Amino acid sequence: MSERRSNPVKTILLYAALLAFAVLFIYPFLIQISTSFKTDPDAANNPLSLVPNPATTQVWQRIFGQTGDSSVPVTTWVQNSVIVTLVVTAGRVFLDSLAGYALSRLRFRGRNAVFAALLAVMAVPGVALLIPKFLMVNYLGIYDTYTAMILPLVVDAAGVFIMKQFFDSVPVSIEEAARMDGASIFRTFWSVVLPMAKPALITLTILSFQGSWNEFSHFLVVTKGTPEHQTLVTGLASMTSGQLGAGTQYPLKLGTALLATIPVALLFFALQRYFIRGANEGGVKG
Repeated sequence: MSERRSNPVKTILLYAALLAFAVLFIYPFLIQISTSFKTDPDAANNPLSLVPNPATTQVWQRIFGQTGDSSVPVTTWVQNSVIVTLVVTAGRVFLDSLAGYALSRLRFRGRNAVFAALLAVMAVPGVALLIPKFLMVNYLGIYDTYTAMILPLVVDAAGVFIMKQFFDSVPVSIEEAARMDGASIFRTFWSVVLPMAKPALITLTILSFQGSWNEFSHFLVVTKGTPEHQTLVTGLASMTSGQLGAGTQYPLKLGTALLATIPVALLFFALQRYFIRGANEGGVKG
């Protein structure tokens, strides 16, 4: 029986539709890049043009502090974002892995209740926790500090769930050999099980990096909004709201937004194959 031939007209229409959707999603990003090299008048008069007239790097010089203009401290925002994101990501990867392994392997009283509480926390909208976060950091005396920005984010319920689900898929027999050799629970976790969890760890790294880099409401609540504690996202919000100067300043705003997009995009594209595998292996098993 001969194979059915594909209809060339349907194939052409399918690829044309895919190309149209690709252009639809890519075009705004191209406008963002182009506008960051425009002057303010050109951006206001020709907002949809992909060709700057004239082209200038003045915005990027201002973003990286080369013009002496400190009214928009983008470099400080970037520094804060990098510090907070790296610490939060490292904390989540380590602590979420520990908690996930404990829930998966250790037998202790109340384990099921802890797991049920974990699922309940995942079901609570993040906005419902903003006021408790403010009250907590204010009570602890860490309001408007790096500690307040980092500490409430270093453990994530979703990350614990992902790691637990992955550790559940690891055969217990692998750990029994290590324990017969006298390895402790932590040594077994660190040297035997954790190296096998590379896909799940990469998934957690991407999600933690993206979540903390793009976080807005948490930083808005636990800080006063002063430049020394603003991140790139909160600083960009203050800029777009007009707090940092008059005028549209489209090139500066879109250039800063582009700068906020690049790290997450690069991380995802570099690790996407591990992310997809880890997401599948860390998902809910039937």
